[in-house]
Order: sequence, then C-alpha cells, then structure tokens
Amino acid sequence: MNIHEYQAKGLLAEYGVKVPSGSVVYSVDEAVKAAEDLGGPVWVVKAQIHAGGRGKGGGVKVVKSIDQVREAAEAILGMTLITHQTGPEGKLVKRLYVEDGSDIETELYLSAVIDRGTSRVALMASTEGGMNIEEVAAETPEKIETVTIDPVAGFQPFHGRRLAYGLGLAGDQAKAAAKLIKGVYDALMATDASLVEINPLVVTKDGDVIALDAKMNFDDNALYRHKAVEEMRDLDEEDPAETEASKHDLSYIKLDGTIGCMVNGAGLAMATMDIVQLYGSSPANFLDVGGGATREKVTEAFKIILSDSNVQGILVNIFGGIMRCDVIAEGVVAAAKEVSISVPLVVRLAGTNVDLGKKILSESGLPIVSADTLAEAAEKVVAAVKDAA
Repeated sequence: MNIHEYQAKGLLAEYGVKVPSGSVVYSVDEAVKAAEDLGGPVWVVKAQIHAGGRGKGGGVKVVKSIDQVREAAEAILGMTLITHQTGPEGKLVKRLYVEDGSDIETELYLSAVIDRGTSRVALMASTEGGMNIEEVAAETPEKIETVTIDPVAGFQPFHGRRLAYGLGLAGDQAKAAAKLIKGVYDALMATDASLVEINPLVVTKDGDVIALDAKMNFDDNALYRHKAVEEMRDLDEEDPAETEASKHDLSYIKLDGTIGCMVNGAGLAMATMDIVQLYGSSPANFLDVGGGATREKVTEAFKIILSDSNVQGILVNIFGGIMRCDVIAEGVVAAAKEVSISVPLVVRLAGTNVDLGKKILSESGLPIVSADTLAEAAEKVVAAVKDAA
C-alpha cells in the first residue's frame, strides 16, 4: 500500500525525522489559508498523487506571495498530472500540500528498503539527490553508500555515522543526519513499511538536515497491525479493479495484455503468465483466487477480469489440492452463466476430482474449452483469440 507525501512526512516526524512545516488542503481557499498560517516568505505548493516526477509534470510550484499561492493552487488542483510513473492517462489531482520553502544548500538521497537477497534492511545514501536512484546505480554506482542491518543487532550508531560521512557531511550536520537516518530505520521497522525513500534529503544554508520529500510503501499483509496506516489508504489513487478484488480477498494486478488469467496460487499464476507469453500473447492480469475459492469468489474473479476492456480471452488454470476440481468447475460454470462471458474461455484442471470437474464442464452446455496441460491450455486460448479477431 502506498500513501501520499504529506502522510509519509507525518509518520516520519513521529520518529524524529525533521520535515518542513506544511498542511494538506483540498481547495484553493484552504491553500491560501494554509500559506497565511505558515507565514512564508516562500512556500511550495505540491500535487498529492501516488507517483513520482510531479515537478517535471508541473505539479510542484515554488512561490513567493499569497497571490502566487492562489494561482498555483488554481493551476494544480483538478489538473490531470502526467508523469513518467502515471502513464499517459495521468492522475487527477484532488489534494495539495502547502509547505514552507527551504533554503537549499545541498540535495542528497536516502532510502531504507527490505533487501530480500540478504533478509535484512538495506539503507542507501547518495550525494546525487534529486535524481532517479536507478540512473545513479547504473551510471555511477560508486556514489551510492549502502549498509545492511543485522535484524538481531538492529541499528547501531556506526551505521548512521558511516552513511553521514558517505554523504560528505561532518560535525553537527553529520550528527543530525545520523539521527535522521535512525529515525527512518525506526519508522520502517515500526510500521512494517517495505520502503522509505527521501529524495531529496537536503542540507539547508542554516545547516539543518531535512526530508524535503518522502515516499513510503507498506506490506499489505501487515496492515492488520497498523490500523492508523491502513486508514491513510486513498482509494482514488488505486486501480478500481484492484480495489474491488481486495474486497473479495482476491490478489489481482492489472497488466497490459489481452489474456485474462485466473489461477490458484501465486507461483502457478506466475508460471501461467509466462507460458501465455511463450505462446505468443501476453497476460492481461495477475489473479490468484487463493486456496479456498468458492462459487461466489470465482464469479467475482470473472467480473473483475471482464471489467478490463482489453481482455480478449480467459485462461483458468487450477490445481486441485485442498481445493477440489469439481467445486471449481461448478463455480466456473455458474460464473460463466451469470456474467455472460463473450470471449473464448479455456479451462485447465488438475488434481483432486479432476475427472468429475471435466465432466461438469463438458456437460454445462457452455462453449468452454478444456485442456489437460498448461501448455495445451495456453496454446488453445492464444489460438482462440486469434481466430476470433
């Protein structure tokens, strides 16, 4: 789960990370009032969407008068902001963040992320603040300082000092940076975040070390432990189909292909997507119905798949272990009748009660194509879509 910049800054501030003062607003008048309360003389008006590159897209304005605050708010609020992360469709700006301007001396980079390769938290810092860290890693990797934290020992003072010195800081600035870095680590651990990114982390001309921007992502599976974080979820920023899927305990991610996939098990779903690609097409989604799919759950899965206008065919790939193939077959038939599927549907069943499941499909009277192997299923659905085109 992602949250907005102002929400991330609010969380980080609770753990000792210094951030500029600011307020979230939803109207032009609120933006003007927030600026007046902050006092100025410089303000920054920022679009709040779940995407980077807002400044390049015109979603961040530095202003020096209340009239300019109003003009910036009128221009940004309600605009469709297009960045390299939103795609060409962009995102509608429904809220702004008005914060104090900062007198920047140096821009740096700092992040904390779960490193699955080492099963540790990796802290990364770079003197190349304001740039995409991917570009820095590819072109000048020597400019990235990385430390990994042993989960048993936890964060130690030398970790903060090493990163601060790697950023070229010394004296009081190094101490302030080390304190801020520890706050970032503490916030990530306490909230079950999967990523905390501060880009840029700035040193002001007064010597302060401040998180000028902030991004946080969270492990969805841990949200039940963090109700306050879960309440920060902005459904307007999420794909409506993915939001609907989460209501029915379905793992769904929309992709750009034409073959809708419904599978039980994440690993099997990945394999199904790969083999669709192998046979000359591409998956329209990742959809894992889980190990206990009911008729109702399968029906909702079909509805979500078909809500994507790009879907030209559907591949159902179920391995019946705990879940019986006959139950899945009954669910597929019932769902197909209820939602009136008008695209080719190929079903591959394997495992418990597979023969009974196939019998149910064949006697359904519906144009369901059965397959014995995953390769056969992928080949048939891709061919069926081509024939229907």
